[in-house]
Amino acid sequence: MQTIALALGVVIVISLGGLIFAKDILLLMGASQTTAAEGVTFVRIMMGTSIVIMLLFLINGIFRGAGNAAIAMQSLWLANIINIVLCPILIRGFGQIPAMGLTGAALATAIGRGTGVLFQIYHLAKGSGNIKVRLSYLKPQLDQIRAIVKVAAPAVLQFVIASCSWIFLAELVATTGGDHGSAGYQTALRLMMFFMLPAWGLSNAAATLVGQNMGAGRMDRAEKSVFVTMKYSMVFMGIVTILFLTCGHLFASFFTEDQQIRAVAAKALRILSYGFILYGIGMVLVSAFNGAGDTWTPTKINIIAFWLFQIPFAYFLAKYMNMGPTGVFIAIPVAEVGITIASYFIFKKGKWQKTAV
Repeated sequence: MQTIALALGVVIVISLGGLIFAKDILLLMGASQTTAAEGVTFVRIMMGTSIVIMLLFLINGIFRGAGNAAIAMQSLWLANIINIVLCPILIRGFGQIPAMGLTGAALATAIGRGTGVLFQIYHLAKGSGNIKVRLSYLKPQLDQIRAIVKVAAPAVLQFVIASCSWIFLAELVATTGGDHGSAGYQTALRLMMFFMLPAWGLSNAAATLVGQNMGAGRMDRAEKSVFVTMKYSMVFMGIVTILFLTCGHLFASFFTEDQQIRAVAAKALRILSYGFILYGIGMVLVSAFNGAGDTWTPTKINIIAFWLFQIPFAYFLAKYMNMGPTGVFIAIPVAEVGITIASYFIFKKGKWQKTAV
């Protein structure tokens, strides 16, 4: 509850910034005036309701940490099923419901995730699993907050580093590939994120297993759980690689009828997929570090891989080698492979086993 209170304070600031500067953010990202005007309502809804996005993932982390991953999965199923059902209804219209386009997509996402959060809060208050919370637990406890910040600050920085890198790459694609390039890139990312959800779930399981086994003093079992998870992640990501190499254009066709956007998305999926197997391993290793409480190690790796390598390399290929969006697509798997190699060697050294939380 102290973590939730802390996160609420942060996300309120972010939400206000998104509501006020929505159009400026889109223009800064390289969108044209027309695109920015069409997307401003979408951004305001998404960022204005970012509190439900934050709670959905934060509370799921609470349930996974308590060893109750089933509720975490159920909340995501509920949120996404509602989103999937409402999206076509609100985007294209149905019966007396008017077509709302991008605004409908944002509303569907917000409603779906909001429902998922209500489901989580119900189980937190009910005491399903190992934990039960009360509103009185929101009363600030400085010692607890300091302990949370000590572990969370580097973890937050990890996401800031990665997100800033993705934002820069999106801007680079938009300025070198125009609206079609940007739309194709975003389509490819959406598909990649969707197909990688199981691998993401496996990496979260690795974090939970590492934390719980270290708490039990079973370092051998903590390390073994990481390698077992890596094996399953490699198999799954191998299957996704084959699907994207053979059916990338077909998957892109579900999102758009524009042939130019489809071509960009299919090309992006093909290039990105070359690093998927190693990317799956890297996800597990980074989660293992975080689960052990060694949040500084992946943070340092991210700084080097994303800011000191990926961004300059993408800029060099896109701008100086005149490769445009293709240069950005190439820079992504190359950086992810570097993260995996560095994470593996550091993990094998075993310094993470000495972390005290």
